[in-house]
Amino acid sequence: MESKFLSLGSIRDSILLQPDPARQMSLSDERFFVTGATGFVGAFLVRKLADLGCDVHLLERENANRWRLRDVENAFTFHRGDLTDVEGLRKIVSDVQPTVVYHLGVHGAYPFQTDADETIRTNVFGSWNLLKACSDVDYKVFVNTGSSSEYGSKPHAMRETDVLEPNSYYAVAKSAQTLVCRHTARVDKRPINTFRLFSVYGPYEEPSRLVPTVIRNCLESAELKMVPPETARDFVYVEDVVSAYLRIDELSRHCGEVFNIGTGVQSTVRDVVEASAQATGASPKVSWGAIPHRPWDTETWVADCTKVRRMLKWTARTGLEQGIAKTVEWFRSERLSEDSSVARPAGRS
Repeated sequence: MESKFLSLGSIRDSILLQPDPARQMSLSDERFFVTGATGFVGAFLVRKLADLGCDVHLLERENANRWRLRDVENAFTFHRGDLTDVEGLRKIVSDVQPTVVYHLGVHGAYPFQTDADETIRTNVFGSWNLLKACSDVDYKVFVNTGSSSEYGSKPHAMRETDVLEPNSYYAVAKSAQTLVCRHTARVDKRPINTFRLFSVYGPYEEPSRLVPTVIRNCLESAELKMVPPETARDFVYVEDVVSAYLRIDELSRHCGEVFNIGTGVQSTVRDVVEASAQATGASPKVSWGAIPHRPWDTETWVADCTKVRRMLKWTARTGLEQGIAKTVEWFRSERLSEDSSVARPAGRS
């Protein structure tokens, strides 16, 4: 399996993106407010901001699990609050006065988060509350985090102009979240834009997800019970995703846009297993089809990234083999402690 993308350098140097001096200078002048910072992508993002010496404020719900941030907690200012508490949000945002808002707080992204009421309350009403709380703040950029699940299954590469056909309460809620952000941006003429993330993977991913499970089983020589091998996704490495969030100058020029954040290259579950086996040197026993077909499993799932390349000058640079190899080395050098390796978010991340 030959990658079509360039490597970003050695694994140790590329766990976090290497700073560009000019961009580092501009980012260090901003004040960031981030929801969902204890989740996978959110944690990787704020760790990068901390690496750049930025002023970073995090909204943290009660009983949040900080395992992804445990070694860098002192780099942030934590604000205890909840997306469902609009008055509390108003006070926090008013105190922080952020110039950049990253909204990654979510509920329903994991199979164990099955409460439809909570999913809709957090993703739709919580996002609306955050928009209202930020309405009096003169921010430069507000990035809402959407999901490729908003599209539903398509027989072609998914485009931002495609009709949304969500097939779960989570996907419905994310679709509504995107639409309310887009409408608010255009009515209020604010730089609010949405990233529809495809299948993000890499260091700090939730341990029960596909890539960590495959890598862990390869490292432990355990049997892999998998969905059918042709099941496809657009797997995008987390540091590439974070680099899109940092396109602040470009994002500030747009209002109410939606951008696909993927590679534009479709890979199968079989590709993930093969890349993991190669990176670990394992020869895993794989029981294909041991996990029954699920409603969201499809043989076509890939982003059309034309718009994001054109408007944000962004492209994913890490191919699947390189990304899996980096993640494997992270597993080996930064193995999660026993308690964090079984961590499960209890609610909104």
